[in-house]
Amino acid sequence: MATMRILGIDPGSRLTGYGIIEQHGSQLRYVSSGCLRVSGDSLADKLGMIFTDLSELMREFQPHEMAIERVFMARNADSALKLGQARGAAICAGVIQELPVAEYSPREIKQAVVGKGSADKAQVQHMIRVLLNLSATPQADAADALAVAVCHGHRGQTLARVPEAVASRGGRLR
Repeated sequence: MATMRILGIDPGSRLTGYGIIEQHGSQLRYVSSGCLRVSGDSLADKLGMIFTDLSELMREFQPHEMAIERVFMARNADSALKLGQARGAAICAGVIQELPVAEYSPREIKQAVVGKGSADKAQVQHMIRVLLNLSATPQADAADALAVAVCHGHRGQTLARVPEAVASRGGRLR
């Protein structure tokens, strides 16, 4: 069984969280995490910075796959549009690096990490600390990005078991 390195992204137009984990079977190992503080005079400058900084991280850490949080309805339409554009810059960075890119809703991520789709940020941070055996609680955006990566890892483990389950039932899922 190969080790899979997963990059999780929590996109934002001012702060973009990233988290990198390695998965070997059901074992998860923390690699790195942090936040890209996005600055610039224009939205184009900010999007360029997200693309460039994430591309640099991908070259440094060489992930095998990337997962990103889907856009949810923000407080207002302008915020949702900016978030969508930040996601687009991040996704393009992954595509240019030829990474498979998966997308998960906030509810799916919280369900995978905490077991409850309505979990709050503090619960996500706590579970990420526990699941990855961290000595300190990561900053909220970094924890969210790590949660995206963990969600993707769990999803991959589940999907990997489907053919085995089908075969054990004589080719039937039920």
